[in-house]
Amino acid sequence: MDATVLLKAAVMGVVEGLTEFLPVSSTGHLILAGALLGLADAKAKVFDIAIQTGAILAVVIVYWQRLWAAVSGLGHSADARRFVLNVAIGFLPAALIGMLAYKAIKAHLFNGPVVATAFIVGGLIILWAEQRQRTAVRIESVDQMGPMDALKVGLVQCLGMIPGTSRSGATIIGAMLLGHSRRSATDFSFFLAIPTLIGAGVYSLYKERHALSAADVPMFAVGLVSSFVFAWLCVRWLLRYIATHDFRPFAWYRIAFGIVVLVTHYAGWVHWGD
Repeated sequence: MDATVLLKAAVMGVVEGLTEFLPVSSTGHLILAGALLGLADAKAKVFDIAIQTGAILAVVIVYWQRLWAAVSGLGHSADARRFVLNVAIGFLPAALIGMLAYKAIKAHLFNGPVVATAFIVGGLIILWAEQRQRTAVRIESVDQMGPMDALKVGLVQCLGMIPGTSRSGATIIGAMLLGHSRRSATDFSFFLAIPTLIGAGVYSLYKERHALSAADVPMFAVGLVSSFVFAWLCVRWLLRYIATHDFRPFAWYRIAFGIVVLVTHYAGWVHWGD
């Protein structure tokens, strides 16, 4: 395979790894980066979703002790069963809506103006959420969550299907507004990402299998590895960051970046996709 293609795959993996778990929208960044790199065909859209698996592996590595305790404790621990049930309940809305809306989202929302607008609106919502009077914290850790708490966060996660919105941003900010602590909201967002993104990747690969071939394996492998490495670094950094900081800097970044994309798009300076 052409070395240039592999280099582009590595760059896209870096973008995915750095943005998947921050409230800045990995899908939005991948759409814009793909437009700049000339990776905007059907295969590229599958690639964007598939390399999320690398980022998910980073979460599994960081949280492996907690995940192993949940899996190994299913037979004898009520806490382990409740944890797995909550993740399953939180995943269900995205699974159902994702399957129903998959074609419409890909056909109409994967473009620069939609992504930029979602960047700006999402940034404004984060600023509003951080500046409003703080909701009394009901849930300090994911162990205190009940099924209805998981369902509510799962419904909020569905907003992340709009490119540029940010799945992690929707779940973290949404959970905080629902009474979760910042750490609990972030942890559950990470746990919820595991079935959500793996499911999205498998579903996308199945639906678009006709556009792929064995020759694409090196490209996908490079993207997966680079997304894993940078996601691992990003997750570890974010867990330290939220201990003493809020999400306002990400909100201002989203707004500024969204404005730049809109201006350059409508001025004709950069083609961010149709």
